[in-house]
Amino acid sequence: MHALPDIVRRYFEPAARPDPDGHSALFAPDAEVHDEGRVHRGPAAIRAWRDEVPLVRYEVTGVERTAEGLVVTATISGDFPGSPVAGLRFRFEDFDDGAIRRLRIAP
Repeated sequence: MHALPDIVRRYFEPAARPDPDGHSALFAPDAEVHDEGRVHRGPAAIRAWRDEVPLVRYEVTGVERTAEGLVVTATISGDFPGSPVAGLRFRFEDFDDGAIRRLRIAP
């Protein structure tokens, strides 16, 4: 996998297996995830969002540091319509070694 900060690497690792507690633990109490036009605020809402998402595999295809944060581009495959999806961007706009505070997912 491309060189990623530990907290970001840990975001992608459990996606192919059920791990709702481990995944939601990556987020700060005031975290926001923006995905498919919806905003999920706080670990409970983020966990509920994650519970709705099918198990997927990520292939990280690019990592770029920008003024807004870290942008990770990935191909996602799994048991969902349109799989695989290439070029999806995960914009980690606010994070540190301990928690993710803002993540935007969009092409």
